[in-house]
Parts: sequence; C-alpha cells; structure tokens
Amino acid sequence: MQSYNLLYREEEREMVPFCLDQGVGMIPWSPLARGLLARAGRQEERGTARAGSDARIGALYGDAENDSQILDRVAEVARERGVAPASVALSWLLRQPGVAAPIIGATRAGHVDDAVAAVEVDLTDKEVGFLAEPYRPRAVAL
Repeated sequence: MQSYNLLYREEEREMVPFCLDQGVGMIPWSPLARGLLARAGRQEERGTARAGSDARIGALYGDAENDSQILDRVAEVARERGVAPASVALSWLLRQPGVAAPIIGATRAGHVDDAVAAVEVDLTDKEVGFLAEPYRPRAVAL
C-alpha cells in the first residue's frame, strides 16, 4: 500500500477498489501525513525542521489551502472529543474499507499512546464526512 491519509487519498482511485475486489487488506504508510495530521491545530508547529528538509512533504502535501482546511477540521474534531489530532486522523483511516493496519512511525512514547487511543475514538458518520469533505484530488506522487 502507498501513502494513505486524510491529506493524500489518491489510492482511492484504483488501489483501494482493486484491493477490496481481490480481498486484500491494506497496510498504508504515512497515516499521519509525515506528522502534519498529528500537529493539526498547532499552526506554529506546521513549519517544523523536518518540513524544511523533507522534500517529500512538498511533493505529497503541497496544496496549502486544501490541506489547511482538513487540518483545521481534524483539530476541531479532536478538541470537541478531547483527544489528540493524531487519534482522530488514525480513527478516520481505520474506518476506511479494507484498511487492516496502518504503519505508525512513532518517535516518542506519546505517539504510540495516540495511535492506540485511535481504536477507542468511534467517529460518527457525520464526523467522517466532515473530515473528508474538503479533500480535492491531486496529482499522484511518485
């Protein structure tokens, strides 16, 4: 599976339908969009040292206006539920058809805690739609 998260959903075009048709579970990487979804709502942290040195961030997540809308919505749902933005983003991903187990790149113990907490965040259909609605298709990143 490729990168698949609220900010990059291009796998929904072909890969997801193919995997569902073939009965193959998906194990997406970068479920938190290289940390962007984990920092949703914290504007000052969106421009991290990694963001300045990681060329893939720009290639995958270069639509600032669209991405900001999604990040703001993740932060809003997280605030309303009293959970971390990472837990909301991972909960959304776990609700997607065919997703078996996202690959989590935790660098701190708290990251693991947020990932585990995602299993307990039962997003409503309305919240899932609210989070997904601003997404706009983009070029497939290679």
